[in-house]
Amino acid sequence: MRNVYTVAQVNSYIKNMFTEDYMLKSIFVKGEVSNCKYHSSGHIYFTLKDEKGIIACVMFAGSRAGLSFKLEEGQQVVVGGTIDVYERDGKYQLYAKQITLDGAGLLYEKFDKLKRELEEMGMFAPEYKQKIPRYIKTLGVVTAPTGAAVRDIINIATRRNPYVQIILYPAIVQGEQAPASIVNGIRALERLGVDVMIVGRGGGSIEDLWAFNEEVVAKAVFDSQTPVISAVGHETDTTIIDFVADLRAPTPSAAAELAVYDFDLLLGKIEVYESTLGHHMSRHLKTEKARLENHKLRLKYLSPENKLQQKRMYCMDLEERLSVLMERNLTQNRHRMALLAQTLKGLSPLEKLSQGYAYVEDEKGQVLNDIKNAKPDKAMQVYVKNGIIHSKITGVTEVRYGE
Repeated sequence: MRNVYTVAQVNSYIKNMFTEDYMLKSIFVKGEVSNCKYHSSGHIYFTLKDEKGIIACVMFAGSRAGLSFKLEEGQQVVVGGTIDVYERDGKYQLYAKQITLDGAGLLYEKFDKLKRELEEMGMFAPEYKQKIPRYIKTLGVVTAPTGAAVRDIINIATRRNPYVQIILYPAIVQGEQAPASIVNGIRALERLGVDVMIVGRGGGSIEDLWAFNEEVVAKAVFDSQTPVISAVGHETDTTIIDFVADLRAPTPSAAAELAVYDFDLLLGKIEVYESTLGHHMSRHLKTEKARLENHKLRLKYLSPENKLQQKRMYCMDLEERLSVLMERNLTQNRHRMALLAQTLKGLSPLEKLSQGYAYVEDEKGQVLNDIKNAKPDKAMQVYVKNGIIHSKITGVTEVRYGE
C-alpha cells in the first residue's frame, strides 16, 4: 500500500531539509535588486536576480539595522542571511540579515559612513565656515597641472581680473598618492598666504574622485586658515570636501567666478559710486541753500510789519468768509421758500381745477361728494378752472371703485 501525505507534511519535510543544511543557515548572495517594496510594517520585500535566475527575499523590520542605505531598484548588492521555506505557501526565500552594495556601491557605503562621522564631529557646521573675501590679490589653486580644470580656472580668473596673481600647486588628484599630494598643496598655499584657494579637479567616476573623499584631505581643508572653495567634478558630483569646504562650487569654472571678482564690474560700480556721491553732494548743497532761504523767510515772518500784515490779511479773510456765509444762507433760504411755495401751490384747490378736476356743490352750497345726497331734478354748481357750470341732476349711477 502506497503512502499518501498532506501538503502541510510535504512542506514541513522540505523545511526541515533546508533547516538541516548548514550552508543555507548563513549564506551571501550577490545580485540585482528588483520589485523592491517597503511595507508599512517596516519589512522590506524584494527580489534578487541575475541573468540566469531570481530568488525572493525579505528583510524584517528587526533586521533593518543591517541596512545602511535605501534599497532601490537596479542596485547591485550582496545579501547575507538565511534561506528557509515558508511552510504555508511551500516557497523558499532568502531572509536577509544584512545588505551591502557591491563593487562601486562599497565606495558609496564608505562615503556615507565617513560623511556621518565627520558630520557628528561638527566639521560640516556652518559656524566654522569662513567668509570668502570679495576682492583678492592672490588665488591659490590645488589641482592637476594639466587638464581642462586648471585651464578653465586660469582663463576665467584672468578674464575677470587680470591683476590677480594665480599660484598653482601641481597636485596628483587620482590614485594612491593623491590624498597626500592634495594635503601638501593645501598646506603649502596656506604658508604662502594666498587670499583664497580652490581645491578640485575635473569630472570622473567615483573611483576617480575618491581622493577628495579621504578623511585626511577633509581634515586638511577643515584646518586651513585660508578660505577654501571646493570644485570637484561636475555639478552632479559630490565629495566629502564639498561639505567641509567654506564654499562649494559646482564646477572648477564656477569656482573661479566665485573666487575672483569681475574687475570690469568693479570699475562700473566705482563709476556708479562716483555719480551717486556727486548727486548726494549736489542735493546736500541744495538742501542747505533751501535751509538758508527758510531761515531768511522766518526772520522776515517774525518782523512786526509782517505780523501786522498777517493780521490785516486775517481780518480780510474773515470778512470774505462772512460775506460768503451770508450769501450762502440767503440762497438756501430763497430755495427753501421756493420749495414751500411750490408745495402750497400743489395743495391749492384752484391748482387742482386747472389740472382737469372739478368741484361740485348742491343748491345749498354744500359739497356734493356722495350719490346719496344727489336727488333727481336738484340743481348743482360745478366749479372748473375758468368758471361755474350750473346744472341739474337727471340721475345717478352707483360705481364701486377699487373692487
